[in-house]
Amino acid sequence: MRRIFHYLKPYALLAVVSPLLMIGEVAADLCLPKLMSVIVDYGINASGDVSESVLGSTVMRIVFGEGSYTSMQVIITFGVLMLLVVLVGGFFGVFCAYTAAKASQGLGDDLRCDAYAKVMSLSIEQTDKFTTGSLVTRMTNDITMIVEFTEMILRMLVRSPMFFIGGTIMLCTLDLKFGFVLLCSLPIMAIMLVLVLGKAVPIFSNIQKKLDKVNSVVQENVSGARVVKAYVREDYEYERFKSANRELRDTNIKVQKLMAIMHPVLTVVMNAAVIAVILIGGFEIENVAGSGMSAGTIMAAVTYVTQVIMSIMMVTMLFHSVSRAMASVKRVGEVLDSDPVIVSGERRSVGDEIAVSFKGVDFRYPYAKGRPVLHDINIDIKKGETFAIIGETGSGKTSLVNLIMRFYDATEGEVSVNGVPVKEYDLSSLRSGISYVMQKSELFSGTIAENIRWGKADATDAEVAEAAKIAQAEEFINGFAEGYDTYIAEKGASLSGGQKQRMSIARALVRRPEIIILDDATSALDLATEAKLRKALRENLKDATVIMIAQRIASVKEADRIAVIENGTIKDCGSHDELMRTSETYRDIYNSQMNGADKREEVSL
Repeated sequence: MRRIFHYLKPYALLAVVSPLLMIGEVAADLCLPKLMSVIVDYGINASGDVSESVLGSTVMRIVFGEGSYTSMQVIITFGVLMLLVVLVGGFFGVFCAYTAAKASQGLGDDLRCDAYAKVMSLSIEQTDKFTTGSLVTRMTNDITMIVEFTEMILRMLVRSPMFFIGGTIMLCTLDLKFGFVLLCSLPIMAIMLVLVLGKAVPIFSNIQKKLDKVNSVVQENVSGARVVKAYVREDYEYERFKSANRELRDTNIKVQKLMAIMHPVLTVVMNAAVIAVILIGGFEIENVAGSGMSAGTIMAAVTYVTQVIMSIMMVTMLFHSVSRAMASVKRVGEVLDSDPVIVSGERRSVGDEIAVSFKGVDFRYPYAKGRPVLHDINIDIKKGETFAIIGETGSGKTSLVNLIMRFYDATEGEVSVNGVPVKEYDLSSLRSGISYVMQKSELFSGTIAENIRWGKADATDAEVAEAAKIAQAEEFINGFAEGYDTYIAEKGASLSGGQKQRMSIARALVRRPEIIILDDATSALDLATEAKLRKALRENLKDATVIMIAQRIASVKEADRIAVIENGTIKDCGSHDELMRTSETYRDIYNSQMNGADKREEVSL
């Protein structure tokens, strides 16, 4: 609740006004039965003179002055008065709904923005721990629950108690015996509330976890739809989704069964109370002379009893909403309270001849056991150098460059960029000087130009075109009817693998980075296109430091230096010719890729 109040502070005025307006609406509703009783007693039944009623005589005297009044005058006068009261109550109700919605939606907007900003600040290991499906649920469903709860609390927090207290007072003013009926009904309803909600509350948190699982399965299958179809696993994935969905359904049914008990019991109690009121009223009219009981009084009493018990039903709904909202607040709070493992420093870039330096670096993934992924890494990469990394799958190539970007921090040792340890850098400053192109190209729905401008938001059309030209993307882009304004689908689904990789490289190049990391970013390109790309990079990025990871010897052989990683450490490092003379591992890779007739220079430039 403290967190909700914190986010309500900017909307404090609306949050205060809303309950005040609700007081006006409830007051209007409480007046109506009393007015109706006058119409029934002195207008419809005409069982006495309206002057016998303090309320009736006062109103009629104000409208018509002193004198006698006909039944029709009473009916019309109090009918119009009831209509005016309804209009006033409706006015308060509408503006109460507006202010409550304004405050709760404002809270939701702020909370969602803060949660999103926090998710963006979390390290990779933290987002992996939460899982994508869970984060999506927390950002959408959980925050929606909190918003709905806030709106309900701003309205019902006043409405229910006022109906309960006001209805009880009005009922007792009619006859104390009616209050006794209500007093007998309350313990039954209280016991039911405690028993049902005591069992239902713990289940709500479990519902959100089941929803997380459903969202995770959907997210995996939508993003991996091609793999599912290629391996004809639709039936398997359908059953997996069906199982997760069934668990969510069963948990929801379990809690709804408990909550379903409430309404029938409260309805039975309410109707029993109504019957008791009618019996008491009827007995008074028939057997007690001068009791002052009338049909209008009984009607008003029935309405007040109904309002009081309905207010308790509202409290039940409120508890239901509180239970779900508290589970959601806890889940969203877990995200908001997560301190990023990767903490930004304050240093900015400084000059140094060494672009990237690794000194005694070891690295193990969080929560992993066994030997480190990387160990005893010592290497200096000079400015303007083209540095290549090659090694077998799983040897730690990508893990090494992830340390440069601070997606993870080294377990031991120190990683430096431009002579400054990366832990001391302001993260934005560090990453703004580095362009990182991954093997799996992540594109976004939008035009080609918009995707390239992700690298530099204020890039001119000329800069976009130049980056595309260097990345060898210009030809296929111009082949589209709308050129750079061509709309591409989410994740670049409308492009081939090679086209997506070249788009990603263009996005990296448009910012003219000091350091560019190509993590197997040319794996989908043919050798001729890759050769043209390497030549364009050499000609246009002479001052930039290029760090490339590749599987193919042809991709790295022209690099200034090549590091051979084996079992998580740099076994050999040197130029292609040096490694051919000194590194058995490198020669094995070379021979495996370039045997027989292919043992030649694939591309000569």
